Amino acid sequence: MDNQSIAKEIIEKLGSKDNIAVINNCMTRVRVSVKNNDKVDFKNLDEIPGVIKVIKDDTIQVVVGPGKSKKIADEMKKLCGEISANNDEWKKTKESVKSKQSKFSSVLRRLANIFIPLIPAIIGAGLLNGIAGYFQNVYTAEGIKDMPMWITFFQTLGSGLFAYFAIFVGINSANEFGATPALGGVIGAITISGNINIFSKALGLYNAEVPLNSILIPGKGGIIGVIIGVAILAWVEKQLRKIIPDFLDTILTPMIALLIVGTLTIFAIMPFAGVVSDGIIKVFSFFIMSEGPMAIIGGFILAASFLPLLMVGLHHGLIPFYMVQLTQFGSISLFPILCMAGGGQIGGAAAIYIKAKKNKKLRDIIRSAMPVAILGIGEPMLYGVTLPLGKPFITASIAGGIGGAFLAATKVQTIAFGPAGITAIPLVIPGKILYYIIGLAISYIAGFIITYFFGIPKDIDEAV
Repeated sequence: MDNQSIAKEIIEKLGSKDNIAVINNCMTRVRVSVKNNDKVDFKNLDEIPGVIKVIKDDTIQVVVGPGKSKKIADEMKKLCGEISANNDEWKKTKESVKSKQSKFSSVLRRLANIFIPLIPAIIGAGLLNGIAGYFQNVYTAEGIKDMPMWITFFQTLGSGLFAYFAIFVGINSANEFGATPALGGVIGAITISGNINIFSKALGLYNAEVPLNSILIPGKGGIIGVIIGVAILAWVEKQLRKIIPDFLDTILTPMIALLIVGTLTIFAIMPFAGVVSDGIIKVFSFFIMSEGPMAIIGGFILAASFLPLLMVGLHHGLIPFYMVQLTQFGSISLFPILCMAGGGQIGGAAAIYIKAKKNKKLRDIIRSAMPVAILGIGEPMLYGVTLPLGKPFITASIAGGIGGAFLAATKVQTIAFGPAGITAIPLVIPGKILYYIIGLAISYIAGFIITYFFGIPKDIDEAV
């Protein structure tokens, strides 16, 4: 089926275009909010050719694979035309679904909704920065001081997103919480304003000896503060519109909301978010940035738990934690550790391929999913192979944990984040690239061995 035909089928099984409230996509999934879940034909939605897996949630996730998710989402938007999400029935359904979720998963989903639209830019900018950073360090090590112009050009293209990341997050947070998007962007811009140092020094909150230890400086609290600020902004705007006359709403509401929330953001939210982000760093330091057994245990636990997060689509909720590390240290240790989960799955799939000699369908799935898995996109392998078989999902997670333990022990870090697997190699800081490659090899080998001996179902030739 072509993309348009798949889009038509998905819309039909979702209860027609009249039942669709929001259409978005990430790298491998079309994410749809519907007005009434009871109208969705989940059974047949999962059977549409081209659909790998359907995850039922407050946002229905239709996994279609890399390279297809955006195309199919775009076709769905064309077929649906103008979509109105302002529907009481949809809101009630959404709240009903959310009330059944754990608070932790609900928070991660909301974070994912904020960052999913940024993923293409994160990947593009991250890879450009990674390539430029690698060659810059190579030239520096060779004693070359004048960098080639192309490195500066790549850095210019790649740095724009991360330099103004708070603004992008502010806009997307406003869309998620129901605030005015432009005001959300302003809240993000406030947090990185150089003028904050003036207020900090005037109030005695600035640490001249160690500026990063200041209670208040530009960027303090990072995107955590932005998200909190915009969530409050949404509430303040809603309250103001209850009391401000309609003919004054356009003038007074944004001004008063910005004055109230901007003040709170600078003098309360940013210092508070700074404490939170410092606490997160301490937790990471305890588990994966310390020396000895604790780093190994922490790396294992984090990498082994990634596939379950990927399974339910919560993995994008980890982006704020990447950004906390990137802001504090200029590099990320959590991301490369989590990359090892995919390596465990690749090794496990290879073992299954060898064992399932009579299962042509399963071997075909593995052959088609393996290239993109090696490039760092694991959903096709997850939903098509390891998860349906059960045991390989567990053995792959354990193998990924072993690779994660190695990376934590060797202090591998990246200068950005994006796809995992071999695609992440340019993002690894110089001097640690070999360790990252060894970690991937460990995950591959461990996944193969553990799955081969302990993870193959008895009915492997009839499975899937």
